[in-house]
Amino acid sequence: MLLQMQAAAGAPPLESMEPVVLRKAFSEQSKMTAAPPAEMSRVEERQIPGDETDIPVRIYRPITDSEGLLPVLVFYHGGGWVICDLDTHDDVCRSLAAEGECIVVSVDYRLAPEHRYPAAVDDAWAALLWVAENSTSIGADSERIAVGGDSAGGNLAAVVTNMARNQGGPELAAQLLIYPVVDIARMDRDSHLKFGNDYGLTLSGMEWFRDLYLGPDQDAKDPHVSPIYAGEFSGLPPTIVMTAEADVLCDEGEAYAQDLINAGVHVEHTSYDGMVHGFVSMAGIIDVGMQARKDAGAALKKFFA
Repeated sequence: MLLQMQAAAGAPPLESMEPVVLRKAFSEQSKMTAAPPAEMSRVEERQIPGDETDIPVRIYRPITDSEGLLPVLVFYHGGGWVICDLDTHDDVCRSLAAEGECIVVSVDYRLAPEHRYPAAVDDAWAALLWVAENSTSIGADSERIAVGGDSAGGNLAAVVTNMARNQGGPELAAQLLIYPVVDIARMDRDSHLKFGNDYGLTLSGMEWFRDLYLGPDQDAKDPHVSPIYAGEFSGLPPTIVMTAEADVLCDEGEAYAQDLINAGVHVEHTSYDGMVHGFVSMAGIIDVGMQARKDAGAALKKFFA
């Protein structure tokens, strides 16, 4: 259905559009594909301190019988580090808060090309540190923190998870990686070739995002860019990996899951048959998208327990 909609709309290739125009287009598309928003106990907008500028965040508290501190998921939205924002992923965050029975802190990190790497990583890390240091002020339990994200947001979640392990904290209960970007140095895996055209996110589109994010002088194999090159994966927290069968990023997500398994990390990997990149954000028109949100929430609850 989604691919038919895109074809009927005559959508031009991503790489043919200016980022500011593409952002507006995706903002409108997200409204058409979003699920009905789950009701929250409270939604709060804040500005938190970053290294160079304040970072907008949106904090979701679910409706729950608990009056104590809740676990918290720090969430980074997808969009190739170039597009999307708090609003495009609002319904996703509401679902994760409701299904995971946790607070969700959605992070509006700086976007490329106006702010190239490492701006997004810096903001993602600053947000995690802020949540860890200010957890009680938002009603969260500092001993039950997870990070997560979809696509480029999954990349940021994987990167800050490795950073937390390497720097001795914050200790994380889990990481949630939804069709994550973990290797932008290599674009020749089977899924890149098999699903690189006509399945939503294209190979050329992914290369365009990469180039806007990195610029000409950065190393795509830097583990803070492509976490699959971290080299050491032991000691990482329980990891939830979700991949889509007909997704250009499918194989790298599966490879990352296997690398973590080989290192002794507890990994729960689910591959969603027939799904394309971005399906979790399209739960308003793709039923499996909502099921994946429920799956993610159930896994988070287990690791938060």
